[in-house]
Amino acid sequence: MLGFWAYAVAATMTAVAVWRLPAVLYGDSHRRALWGCYVGFAAALWLKSPAVESWLNNSPIVDLSILLKHYVSTAALLAILTYVVASYGRSDEAVIPRHVAVARWIERVAWKAAIGQLALMTVLFFTVVNRSHPSVDFVPDHAGQWGASTYESIFYIYLGASSAVTCYQWSSAARRAETRLLRTGLVLMAVAMAIGVLYVFIRTAFMWVAVFHHLSHGFDDGLGKFTEAMQIVLFFLFAVGVSIPTTDAAATRWRSWRTLWRLYPLWRDLMTAFPGTALQPPASRWREAARTSPPLDVRLDRCTQDIADAVDQLRHYAPPTLLFAAEDAAAAGADPQPAAEALWIRAALAAVAAGERNDEASPALPSKPISDSDAEASWLLRVQQAYAQADPDQARELREAAKEYAR
Repeated sequence: MLGFWAYAVAATMTAVAVWRLPAVLYGDSHRRALWGCYVGFAAALWLKSPAVESWLNNSPIVDLSILLKHYVSTAALLAILTYVVASYGRSDEAVIPRHVAVARWIERVAWKAAIGQLALMTVLFFTVVNRSHPSVDFVPDHAGQWGASTYESIFYIYLGASSAVTCYQWSSAARRAETRLLRTGLVLMAVAMAIGVLYVFIRTAFMWVAVFHHLSHGFDDGLGKFTEAMQIVLFFLFAVGVSIPTTDAAATRWRSWRTLWRLYPLWRDLMTAFPGTALQPPASRWREAARTSPPLDVRLDRCTQDIADAVDQLRHYAPPTLLFAAEDAAAAGADPQPAAEALWIRAALAAVAAGERNDEASPALPSKPISDSDAEASWLLRVQQAYAQADPDQARELREAAKEYAR
């Protein structure tokens, strides 16, 4: 059962790392550091999974998974500490708050401590650790051996100190959090680090008690399963905790992506009519939807600006009376104003296809009470809905009606 959860939590952490991958390209330093933490923990979890662990432990370097796990875990911990420094190590106050002072102290010692720890652990792993047989669970399997206990203790000191510091920082930040989602996420992350401190204490105490006192095999096995379960809960709470504060951002990204998807037909037709308006020619709908650069909010803002620029160019193809004809045609509809604009665009695009350009531009479309890019995108969605329902015959009839208005 624990094996299943090991794979499930590893997959969850990997999914979080993939989801937050754009932070590497577009995020600031603390978001990149947090992404490095996801990747490090995901790698450590896969190294702890039964299949990978068994394969590496039976390789020419016996128990290789243990050393690699400690390498990537240390890198993940260092990424967390870097994130803590970037998030909480800055202050403009005259009296430096305690959490800022702690973060600055971390910055001074974290990297040197990590390098020294990894160097010492590597030496101990190849010299004093008994690796005559591959391990199933390293700590219980090496119970009573001072070499393995010393090796693990070096890692646990760094793990325990890092967990304690981050637990303190996140619990302190939770008290200052401005939103409930952020507070909930920080509390879960602090609880995860508290479990990490308890995990370190139990494992370290067990190893050194076993060095001086014989413990039964059943006790070893039971303790190993218990601490393994603690670690799975720790990673699960951490993954959930770091994800909760981003649910608002995820919902915003989803709305932006969905808006771009729905605006695509209108945008494509306008960009095809006026190729120089967009920075690049329209690709297929799926290819446009799958783009990762630039960020979604930038792409949506650019899309609405492209549409506005193309609509302005349509004024040289729309007869001056076309808007009056479009308003009359849309008056009986449920949403007449966007429908009139959609019909005007459809008829003007037909004039573009026919090459009927006028030297003098027709009057601009009526201004709308739009305060920001989100409101503009919402309006264009209403226009797109009506635009999709209009057909070429309706556009031709509208152009004929505009000519009658002119008479």
